[in-house]
Amino acid sequence: MNLPAMSRAPGQGIAIQVAHWPGPGPNVLAVHGLTANCRSFDTIAQETAPPLNLYAVDLRGRGLSDHPETGYSLEHHSDDLAQVIAYLGLERMVVMGHSLGAFIALALAARHPELVAGLILLDGGAALTPEQWARVGAGTGASVARLGRRFDSCASYLEAIRQAAPAGWNSALEEYYLYDCREYDDGFGSRIDPGHIAEERSNLSRTDLAALHARVTCPVLVLRALRPMLGGDEMVLPDQALPVFLRALPSASLVELRELDHFGMVFQPSRQRTQAIKAFLGI
Repeated sequence: MNLPAMSRAPGQGIAIQVAHWPGPGPNVLAVHGLTANCRSFDTIAQETAPPLNLYAVDLRGRGLSDHPETGYSLEHHSDDLAQVIAYLGLERMVVMGHSLGAFIALALAARHPELVAGLILLDGGAALTPEQWARVGAGTGASVARLGRRFDSCASYLEAIRQAAPAGWNSALEEYYLYDCREYDDGFGSRIDPGHIAEERSNLSRTDLAALHARVTCPVLVLRALRPMLGGDEMVLPDQALPVFLRALPSASLVELRELDHFGMVFQPSRQRTQAIKAFLGI
């Protein structure tokens, strides 16, 4: 596996952990989902970097970035990322976001358009109804339920996740969850504070996403997973929301990935996903 080089960059008054898979370009900044970390992009990095010069961040409160008591919103994250891009000295970057990361990528393009050359939205970013958000919550429930639990070792933490995981467990998932594990006074568990995730969800639910979409002017690629998360109809980009989402982003193109679900969008190999990303970037 092509492991990333790790470094720290300044955010808004905090430090942000940055993973880097070097390549000649284009320059891409990857933003992970709600309870994830930078290592969720290992698989995509293996398939695209090089040629991509790929960076991925741990958002505040995740991974090895600082964990402030508050500040878990699209505004805070997008301002953190603006600082990271300035620190990297790469001027305008293509921003690739998965799940919550897609919303953050949209916020960054809306709030700091001078820094964003284009967006790649991996199964996220649409405005949903309360019922649709509830279905997303059900589909992502297992990833949230692990937060706050304690185990006698990181190996035990990993085994509990592996036992609960659907088919498709692989080395990328193993490395990702090991990176997420740390020792506490009362045992081992995820680095993420459940309270921070609750604040994140509350702030996202109050965001005017239609107004956010209207401010995005750069080219956009939307990659949509067509397999439901729990074998039912739990879709992060449901059929009913998709047309409105695409009309709100007139510069967007859509590629649907029939073999992937929401989590497979980043953790499973996909030639179609790689081809779509490279075609969008013109490489």
